[in-house]
Amino acid sequence: MHTVAVLALDNVVAFDLATPIEVFGRTRLPGERPAYRVRVCGGGTVASAGFELRPQWGLEALAEADTIILPGTDPAGPVPGEVIGALRAAAANGTRVASICSGAFVFAATGLLDGLRATTHWAAAAALAERHPEITVDPDVLYVDNGQFITSAGAAAGLDMCLHLIRRDHGSAVAADAARLSVVPLERDGGQAQFIVHDLPPSPRGSAFEPTLRWMEDNLARELTLDEIAAHAGMSTRSLNRRFREQTGTTPLRWLHRARVRQAQFLLESTDQAVDRIAVRVGFGSPTAFRERFRSVVGTSPHAYRAAFRGQG
Repeated sequence: MHTVAVLALDNVVAFDLATPIEVFGRTRLPGERPAYRVRVCGGGTVASAGFELRPQWGLEALAEADTIILPGTDPAGPVPGEVIGALRAAAANGTRVASICSGAFVFAATGLLDGLRATTHWAAAAALAERHPEITVDPDVLYVDNGQFITSAGAAAGLDMCLHLIRRDHGSAVAADAARLSVVPLERDGGQAQFIVHDLPPSPRGSAFEPTLRWMEDNLARELTLDEIAAHAGMSTRSLNRRFREQTGTTPLRWLHRARVRQAQFLLESTDQAVDRIAVRVGFGSPTAFRERFRSVVGTSPHAYRAAFRGQG
């Protein structure tokens, strides 16, 4: 039987810990045979938010696992040397290793992700990329499968990854049954980009561009041109591009597109207006252009975004 070892360290995220225990532990093959043996492993009593946990198995059990899952933990916390050694030894023997959320920081500390693409919770992606520049961090996807090494984004993305691994191991039918048991789709539309709050690039308070930025936000429905924006700012288009990038980190038109998408997200969440109507209200020349721009920024379609977020918050 395939053995899954879930590593519990101090400050483990309870949701991330429970997800693989429940999903793999309840997966059944034809004839109601268990598909996995699940073991929670650690190095003694584990302290986390509001509880303490004493794993039944120690770190030595990692060597006997077919798959090791690394749940999220405190990204700033140190990774014990014995944990790094045990994970490297298991990987050298061909064990599959996967992380959920900030478990990617434990994974990265082993060096096993060097030179690979990986992901983590979008809010921690920048920190992971800065701390481990040898890893290509993709903050937009739900999970990244490199074969032996897999990383997933935060919380529910860990469930997506577990279902993906079940499908790899036992096929779509078994994975679909596991998904139904968890009351989730086997595959979700889009990536975690749809959950990221895309703030507009800031402009320093009191800067010369504040009036122009407010004017652009007030006129999103208009087909604003670079010449019009430059005229409002009282400078040439060349100077506008240079100074705008210096103060906001992006170009005027990119800032405008991002502002339009942000307004579209609000309208999709808070109104029943048709998508084509919203496209006009936020200033896109055609519904097709709106859908393409929306997907490039948010990672999913306007209809899928509305289905996921209508009435939430």
